[in-house]
Amino acid sequence: MSLAVCADVGSTYTKAAVVDLDGGRLVAAGSAPTTVGTDVLHGLDAAVTAATAGLGVRDVRWYVCSSAGGGLRLAVIGYEPLVTAQAGRRVGLSAGANVVHVAAGRLGAAELAALRAARPDVVLLVGGTDGGDADTLTHNATRLARARWRVPVVLAGNVDVRDDLHALLAGARVPVTVADNVLPRIGVLAPASARAAIREVFLRHVIGGKRLSRGTRFAHLVRAATPDAVLTGVEVLADTLGGDLAVVDVGGATTDVYSVLTPDERATGPGREVAGTLWRARTVEGDLGMRWSAPGVVRAAAEERLLTPGEQDTLEQAATVRAADPGFLAGTDADRADDARIAALAATVALRRHARGVATGERAGRDLRDVRLVVGSGGVLRHAPAADAAGVLAAVLGDHAGGWPLPRAARAVIDVDYVLAAGGLLAADHPQAARALLRRHLASD
Repeated sequence: MSLAVCADVGSTYTKAAVVDLDGGRLVAAGSAPTTVGTDVLHGLDAAVTAATAGLGVRDVRWYVCSSAGGGLRLAVIGYEPLVTAQAGRRVGLSAGANVVHVAAGRLGAAELAALRAARPDVVLLVGGTDGGDADTLTHNATRLARARWRVPVVLAGNVDVRDDLHALLAGARVPVTVADNVLPRIGVLAPASARAAIREVFLRHVIGGKRLSRGTRFAHLVRAATPDAVLTGVEVLADTLGGDLAVVDVGGATTDVYSVLTPDERATGPGREVAGTLWRARTVEGDLGMRWSAPGVVRAAAEERLLTPGEQDTLEQAATVRAADPGFLAGTDADRADDARIAALAATVALRRHARGVATGERAGRDLRDVRLVVGSGGVLRHAPAADAAGVLAAVLGDHAGGWPLPRAARAVIDVDYVLAAGGLLAADHPQAARALLRRHLASD
């Protein structure tokens, strides 16, 4: 067999999977705690050793993604808040970033101070459609150049001034990468070039800059931010399935939602979004998680009227315990029941926000009625009893009071073997193996 190791270096655990590239079959898997406190390679090597033990393989090619050290922190600077800044934010999320700051208009001293305070790893500088306004983009690029900005910048605005602004920023020793305009025309959102540029900057600057490992081996191994790899896997799965799908990934700190929709008349019709529609989208809910953000789940669920007062009191206590100890393990039946309930609430609220357009900034929301497959992911679902994991997705698909139209005929499945990230990592070099892997584990009836 021709084998590859696909590994995800997460904030808490590092997961490794061995994939047969000839048949797209999962051969083995293993995990180990992520060793951010020392060197992440220690945990990565331990996870790979656990996955390959007994296989007798050597010189296997590694494909690695990472969200350790906080992942990719992105700031967006746009022309105005409802169009280019919103378009930039959507593109940043699709690139696997945690969008920590969004600014619109001309940067002044206060705006520059707020940008610095957000501590981004990358700045996405956008503004103006091609042939449209160039003054704001020029002003902001000039402001960054004069401020001796040293955080990497991805320049993805009005093509008419792109070359001049690239020269300006590079001449001021600002690390700058050029991409196509994210909004070349009103209503047309073009994320691919900027997404690729953000990935390149993440690999070239961010991984090494986080000092997660001594030496350069880890930086050379990593191919993508974990959410970027997962979205690629979701895209491959959607293409394999031939229809709309949604993924809910419930983590310790955030709950991410991915959806792939089939383009329709909203792309060109009179009701189109001026900031464009991102048909393959990701949103991040930073207040919804199983450990660090567990209290946020209870607050959000109460605001959505998903809890009775008695249940709210009980879950608030459980959430406080989990937030105080992110390594908390559910050891009793009561603990496991609380985990299942918190996970169901996190997934339900996150899907509500995603579908309503709260999280994506889409005026009309995201129409998930034609979703054929809903995938649940995250450690709480992979390690839970099958009935508990199924109950989480059942809560999402039975959310009739959520204010969004539910999928009409969706099948629910749990990514028990954690193949979405692996499929995304393999997609470029081994597309057939990636498709076969995802089809076998997630799309087969």
